[in-house]
Amino acid sequence: MELIFARPGEEKRVSRIVGSDKRRKCLMDLGFVEGARVRVLSLVNGSFIVSIMGTRVALDRSLLANVHVEEVEA
Repeated sequence: MELIFARPGEEKRVSRIVGSDKRRKCLMDLGFVEGARVRVLSLVNGSFIVSIMGTRVALDRSLLANVHVEEVEA
């Protein structure tokens, strides 16, 4: 599932990053690496505010569509 389909308040685990090398590197530099937990905080005008590795990041849909996530096991 792509991260853009997660709802505010949901916590997911990054399963993989897809896209061009430049886009993947940009996301990985922000902390979007396999196994990292990410929480969607809010959705504002098509941009997502997420929390990953203790940092809040605002990104647009086109970039987050490259982040594939899975459910967090309890």
